[in-house]
Amino acid sequence: MDLLLAFALTLALITAVSLWFRISPFFTLIGGAILFGLLSGLTLDATILRVLTGIGKMFGAFGIIILCGAVIAKLLQEQDQTRQIVADIHHVVRHPPFIAGLSGYLLAVPITCSITAYVMLYPILDRLEKDVAKRNTLLYLAAVGSIVSYMLIYPTPVVIPLFSAFSGGVNPFQFDAVAVPLSLAILAAVILYFRIARPEAFLEGEAEQPGPAGGYAGIHWRAWAPFIVILAAIPLSFLLGLSHGSMIQFIMLAGALTAIGLAAPDARSKGMTQGAKHGGMIIFDICGAGALGYVIEQSGFAEGTLTQLSLIVPIILVPFLFAALIETAQGSRVVTAVITAGVLAKTPVMNSIHPIPLILLISGGACIISYVTDPYFWLVHRTTGDDIRTVVNNYTLPVALAGVAIFIVAVMLEYLVFR
Repeated sequence: MDLLLAFALTLALITAVSLWFRISPFFTLIGGAILFGLLSGLTLDATILRVLTGIGKMFGAFGIIILCGAVIAKLLQEQDQTRQIVADIHHVVRHPPFIAGLSGYLLAVPITCSITAYVMLYPILDRLEKDVAKRNTLLYLAAVGSIVSYMLIYPTPVVIPLFSAFSGGVNPFQFDAVAVPLSLAILAAVILYFRIARPEAFLEGEAEQPGPAGGYAGIHWRAWAPFIVILAAIPLSFLLGLSHGSMIQFIMLAGALTAIGLAAPDARSKGMTQGAKHGGMIIFDICGAGALGYVIEQSGFAEGTLTQLSLIVPIILVPFLFAALIETAQGSRVVTAVITAGVLAKTPVMNSIHPIPLILLISGGACIISYVTDPYFWLVHRTTGDDIRTVVNNYTLPVALAGVAIFIVAVMLEYLVFR
């Protein structure tokens, strides 16, 4: 079968199964990988062997990172340290909408999962504002803020596969020198968007303090310790001569071991058990993406179909549109990054666009359609209690506008800076 038709049928099946059955993405992605392999002319045995190879590559790259992030998150929850972190932010940034957006933004990177960051913040933001409309605005800001940093800042599970595939001679500090200011500017624009769209939420009103009763008692260093150690481990990894792939494993292990060592004994056991369970679910979803991406990559799809596509549309649009297509089909931004990195790495796109704009183009494309296949969409829908149209206006649309902004910056960098 023609590879483009096989690809379209595979995406259609993944989308349909995701919408109708709401089962784990791991199974839909593995099923999609097997279907694409068979449609492209592989035997069942060859397809399954490639699926296993793809799973192994992803587990090796992400297993430690995701598990460490999940363990840190659960240990913070068990000891009420997420509330302490928000209280520290509140001491500096007094306005609840800014607290919500900044908290989501800051937690998503070291926790290595934007959805986990939102789940951690939900019970705190739920009590921070008594008015339902204001509370929901905080939840939307936390969700969008977590996505902004998660999509742009190295190291997150979205950026890591893109950086590994396309970085060339660029180091992580060079990339983040662009990504961090860009993400902060987009976060500020998102807050401004909500200020215009929902001005009533920014009016001063009665809000509960996120910290313990009795006033602010100073910075909660134990709550921040894992993140401080992660940051401190970055320059140490360079002194030790670690590659960027090894560095990510090293700094996340350092952060997780710090969280485990500082945790109370009862919280340590429960937090590690729950963290392993939660991290396992995320890891398997990413492994499913690796399986599908590897089967597509090995089929010759990239060399043929995407090369032809680059003759029809400007080549700078190819990574953006391809990422948007993958994101629309299955809803996971990490899966989109993994598949897009694997497929585009063997096309002329890789050598035609500077690494930094190329990574930004894919990140921006993965933000464009955050709708019914996106598990984050349904989580926000459930926690806010708003109707679907309202969630689209306050979650899907801001994320899409962030994607457009990333695209515009990427194009400007490519044509005005790197050429």
